[in-house]
Amino acid sequence: MDLGSPVTTELRKQSSPKGSATHDTFRTGKGQGGLPPGGEPMITLHTSTGEARELHAAGFEPRPQTLDPAIVWIDMLQPNKAEDALVEGLLGISVPTREDLKDIEPSSRLYTENGAVFMTASLLCGVDRERPALTDVAFVLAQNRVVTVRYDDPRAFTLFKAALKRSPDGCGTGIGLLLRLLETITDRTAEILEHAALKLDDLSHRVFETPAGSRRRDPHYLEERLREVAAQHRLVALARDSLSSLDRLLTFLYTVPDTQAETEMKELSRTLSRDVQTLSEHATFISGNIAFLLDASLGLINVEQNAIIKIFSIASVVFLPPTLVASLYGMNFRFMPELDWTFGYPFAILLMIVSAIIPYLFFRWKGWL
Repeated sequence: MDLGSPVTTELRKQSSPKGSATHDTFRTGKGQGGLPPGGEPMITLHTSTGEARELHAAGFEPRPQTLDPAIVWIDMLQPNKAEDALVEGLLGISVPTREDLKDIEPSSRLYTENGAVFMTASLLCGVDRERPALTDVAFVLAQNRVVTVRYDDPRAFTLFKAALKRSPDGCGTGIGLLLRLLETITDRTAEILEHAALKLDDLSHRVFETPAGSRRRDPHYLEERLREVAAQHRLVALARDSLSSLDRLLTFLYTVPDTQAETEMKELSRTLSRDVQTLSEHATFISGNIAFLLDASLGLINVEQNAIIKIFSIASVVFLPPTLVASLYGMNFRFMPELDWTFGYPFAILLMIVSAIIPYLFFRWKGWL
């Protein structure tokens, strides 16, 4: 059976009535028929000319045996056991499961088995959301085809699919398509870092800007900027982790026979490795800027807090002499000459005012206010 045919195909067990628990269906082609629960296509077949065909399997009997030779990329998004079994039967490989992708051992992320090359990389996902994260994606190179297994949807895949439709040149082989896909992923990571650098530059201006006139900042202004800096720090840290995994993947991919067989593929692989290393250095530079901005924000918060404490300290010193004068004349001794003095009360008030003004003028003279 040719899975690459655009004609919708149905195979049903004739012995099972439609709607029964044992009724199995297998469909290929465009449209909404046979969509798995959730409505999202699980498998997409891409040809060397950029044509995309959806494949939906909710069970099948008998098992298909062949693929259209024009298909060079099988993209599996959140596959279930039925999709895994289908691709395994077609290509004779073991499709990595979600648990396999979580393995952090290098020997479990980069290896060859039965002539197929298995590679796993951590890619940035959900950058536009409030909490970006890393998602593990498996890349399998087998029978001059690429199989990608992923449980999230990094934007780089959407960009690559759109570019593949417009210009499929250089994607006629599995290794060629894989390197072009990795190139798109690298470009997307570079774009994320560029936006992070611009965001940090804007944050730097907002943190160090001087309020217009004598207007003071909102008490929580710097705290909000601190949260934004922390969000950028998390994003850049995730980008560095992603670039590190891509660097290991490209180093391994360069040694694969399919890469070594073509000079163009070798050069492209070497170029991508240099780009990833350059981006890693740039991410390190951005991390240094983030650390400086983080320290500066905390420092400015401490300065503002110290300014508040200084006001209380000066107020305490200014009112200390008047308090001393009031305490002296508040003592209940029998013989105090000022008690019978007509101007005793105004004199005490004037003395307290003068004793408060003198420290205040001294602080202004010193520049402490």
